Amino acid sequence: MTRDALDRSTIVVLALFGLLVAIAILAPWLVPHDPYAGDLANRLKPPAWLPGGDAANLLGTDVLGRDLLSRLLIGARVSLLVAILSVLGATLLGSGIGVAAGYAGGWIDTLLMRVVDLAISLPMILLALLVGVLVGPSLTNIVIIIGLVLWAQFARMARNETLRVKNLAYVDLARAAGCSSTRIVREHVLPNIAGPLIVLGTLQVGTVIVMEASLSFLGVGVPPPAPAWGSMIAEGRSYVFSAWWICIFPGLAILSTVLVANFLGDRLAQVLTPERHRE
Repeated sequence: MTRDALDRSTIVVLALFGLLVAIAILAPWLVPHDPYAGDLANRLKPPAWLPGGDAANLLGTDVLGRDLLSRLLIGARVSLLVAILSVLGATLLGSGIGVAAGYAGGWIDTLLMRVVDLAISLPMILLALLVGVLVGPSLTNIVIIIGLVLWAQFARMARNETLRVKNLAYVDLARAAGCSSTRIVREHVLPNIAGPLIVLGTLQVGTVIVMEASLSFLGVGVPPPAPAWGSMIAEGRSYVFSAWWICIFPGLAILSTVLVANFLGDRLAQVLTPERHRE
C-alpha cells in the first residue's frame, strides 16, 4: 500500500470511528423517543420500510414497545464507554507492571512475568463471567472486570518494548549522564513505547465490545433497563423469526463497531510502528 493510500484509508477509518464516538456522546440528544418508555400498544412494530411499520419508529419496536433506534443509540454510548474505560484502565495497570518488569530485570522481571503468564493463560470470557456473577452486574463492575482481565496483554507488550528501548544508545547516554531511573523511564522509555501500546489498545476496543455484549447477553453485564447491545440481543432471541429486527440490528451495530475499531488499529499500527510493516 502506498503512503498516500495509507493516509487516505487512515483518515476514512478515523472519521468513521469519530462518527461512532460522536453518536455515543450525543446519543441523549439524537434519540427520537425515550429509550426506556414502553408502549404495549405498539409492541413488535416492524421497521418503517416493512408492512405495518411507520416513520415514527424507523427501526421498529421491541417486545415492550420501546423504540429500537433510540435504544441502539444509547447502547452505543454504553458500549463505547465500557470499552474506552476498560482499555484505559488495562493500559495504565498493564503498562506500569510491564515497564517495571522490563526496566528492573532480574527476579522482579521473572516474578511479574510469571503472574502475567498465569493471567494470559486464563480464558478471558469465562473469568469475566465468573467475576461478574460473584460481584453482580453494574456498569462500574463490568469496567473493572474487563480491565482486570485485559491488563496482562498490555503488561507483556510494555515489557517487551521496554527491553528493546532500555538498551538503545541514547538511554545508555542518559544513564551515563547521571539521570535517575525514574527520569529515564518518564522521558525516554514511555514516549518510545507509547505507539505499540496505543495500537494494542485500539485493537482491544473491539474485543471489549464483544466481551461486554457477551456478558450482557448472559445477564451479568450492564443491568437493565440500560439498553446494552448484548442484552438487546438476548431480549430478541425468542422473537428471531417473528420480529428479527430486535436482535439483528444490535448485532449489526456490534459487527460494524468492531470492524471499524479493528481497521483503525490496523491503520494506526502502520502509521505508529512503520518499521514493523515494511513492504
